[in-house]
This record gives sequence, structure tokens and C-alpha cells, in this order.
Amino acid sequence: MRKLSRTVPAPDDLGTEVIGVPAGSDLELDLRLESVMEGVLVSGTARGRATGECVRCLDDVEREVDVEFQELFNYPDSRSSTHHGHHVKGAVQNEDDEDTYELEGELLDLEPVIRDAVVLALPFQPVCSQDCPGLCSQCGARLADDPEHHHEDVDPRWAALQNLVSPDRDQQEEK
Repeated sequence: MRKLSRTVPAPDDLGTEVIGVPAGSDLELDLRLESVMEGVLVSGTARGRATGECVRCLDDVEREVDVEFQELFNYPDSRSSTHHGHHVKGAVQNEDDEDTYELEGELLDLEPVIRDAVVLALPFQPVCSQDCPGLCSQCGARLADDPEHHHEDVDPRWAALQNLVSPDRDQQEEK
């Protein structure tokens, strides 16, 4: 068993369209590598900072990402990893459609494992605050800046009648 701590640059596309860990930013890894019968069991945590946009108001959002992961990397000659399977970019695709990973000599590629863990931990629809009111659907004004913001909605069926009534005419009739 061996424990390792590393700070590595984050790979490209570590996130979704609206939030993710910027490429090249620090990603802290704490790893535990254990030799088991089938290969090497890798357990660990990945920590970084995700940035993105609030899906309601489009303001910047930052979130700390701290995820745990565990994956078995099989020895290349292990029968369980290659039996009835074919290789797909460092992973072996078995008949039951389960991705398993293989050691490449003494190396293992953690990027897909970390990517899966981080992307699944990110919010699907990040918001700057839980009570963010968002943007006005008619004019795009930020509703948090003007809580009293509203538009006078006129039913399109009565819009033609709106031309018959003017504020000046109503005031003259009241006198």
C-alpha cells in the first residue's frame, strides 16, 4: 500500500456547459494505492475550485469541489479484465457494458476516473444563491437589483381597447 499527495493541473473539459474546473487550475489529489489480486485499487479524493454561471441571473459562481473516488486498475494479463472484452482507450469494455481500467505497464490513467467523479459532483443547475430571482423574462433586467420590477401586462385580446382609454381622458371624466 502506498499513499500519495499531488497537485496537478486540471485537464480540459472538467465540467459541464455551465460550471467546471478551469483547465490548468490546481487539482489536489490524495491517493491510496493498494495491491490486490486483480490489480491496483486506487482510492482517493480530488479537490479543486469550479467556476461557472448562475443559470438564473448569469452571475459568476464559484464552488469548492471535494470528491471521493475508488477504482480498480486490472493487471493486463488478468483473466477477469480481458475475458470476452475488447480494449477502448485504456479501458476494457466487457460484455456486461461495464468499464474496467487496465494498468499500462506500471502506469495508470486517473483522468477518466477523476473526470467522472468531479462532473457527477457538480451541480446540474448552479445558482449564485438559493433565492436568486433571476432575470426578467420580458426585458432581461436583473431582478435582485430591483425587487419591485414589473411590467404592465395587457391581455392581447383587449389591447385594441387600450387605445380608446387614455390616462388624460379618465382624469377629465372624473372632474
